Amino acid sequence: MRRLWLALAVGAAAPACSAPAPLPDLVSAERLERDGKTDEALAAYRAAQVDCQKVKPARRRREVCASALLGEAQLLEDAGRVDDAITAYAAIPSRTELDPPPSAQGLYRAGVLSLERGADRDAWTYLWRTVTDFPDEAFAGDAIALLLKDGRRRDARALWHQFADLVEPLGDTAVADNLLWALADLAEHEMGDLRAARELYDRIPTEHPDSGLRDDARWHGARLSRALGDGAGAAARLRALLATREVALGAGSYFSIWLDDAQLELGKVLRDDLGDLDGAIAAFRQLPEDYPASILDDDAAYEIAVTLAAKGDTAAACRQVARIASRWPDSRYMLELTPALGARLGCPVAPPPPAGAATATTDDADDDAADDDDAPADAGAPADPGAPGPD
Repeated sequence: MRRLWLALAVGAAAPACSAPAPLPDLVSAERLERDGKTDEALAAYRAAQVDCQKVKPARRRREVCASALLGEAQLLEDAGRVDDAITAYAAIPSRTELDPPPSAQGLYRAGVLSLERGADRDAWTYLWRTVTDFPDEAFAGDAIALLLKDGRRRDARALWHQFADLVEPLGDTAVADNLLWALADLAEHEMGDLRAARELYDRIPTEHPDSGLRDDARWHGARLSRALGDGAGAAARLRALLATREVALGAGSYFSIWLDDAQLELGKVLRDDLGDLDGAIAAFRQLPEDYPASILDDDAAYEIAVTLAAKGDTAAACRQVARIASRWPDSRYMLELTPALGARLGCPVAPPPPAGAATATTDDADDDAADDDDAPADAGAPADPGAPGPD
């Protein structure tokens, strides 16, 4: 957040030749601060707070004045003059006529510093004001996160009620999803109510479909569904998450960080919770297709081998074990799990490749995966598939 407003004020990002000249006092303050002349820089920021009143139009005046006020407060903080910094930050709302962006930033920083100072009552007052007075600013979400972190160790149930009381009045603001998230977190971890937590997570994508927490909420809703024994509910939430995958032709792709995890998890849910082995294999195979850069490709390959074994298709499972050994020789699955699976199935042990030999290419490996169920039964299978392997 450092110099957020000053950048706007000096027009650093405005390429037009008609852009207004930066306020001289702000430029001087920045230069003096870089030179380590703290007192002189503070004087320049305070001079700018007077001169900015003459700036037109009103929008630019607000930006420049906010820059001067935040610049002073930030410099005081950086200089270790914390009490003065708190005072300066806390005064910003009144000195900017409650202009939302700088006011929210000022109150939030005053809350952070007060909490670090041990002035808990003052800190919570500043943080709650950030949420209630400026709920459409990003700092309101930051304030909720800090209130949650600090309050859960004090009185989690009281904090729950404070958050819950704000859900309806702030339901149409930008901070509403943060409130639901905080309530879900408290419901799961402090109150032990997994169903309530899941219900709260579910409200985020439903009531706030554009929320930055939408995909995280679906992921946690699926996780809680599995914990509640609701495999179908977990699969539905994971599929809803996967449906957000967008591929823009000619312009790249837009992927949530959860998507490849969700694809892998969907396969596990289908196999372990719902008994749909074919559906699980299809889900695991979809992962490298949709997410070729994912680091979970060896995870999916191993889960395919496990699922084929569960189906009783020993030949295909052994081919998959051999594929993992060839394609991912350094995978963590080669330390124990894949060799153990191969031994249990009685798969033949392939000799190690000669030094310098290339392993299977991605295309070759994908072709092998696609042919798992169709290759001849004796390709890589034990001589007697029914013979028990070593314990």
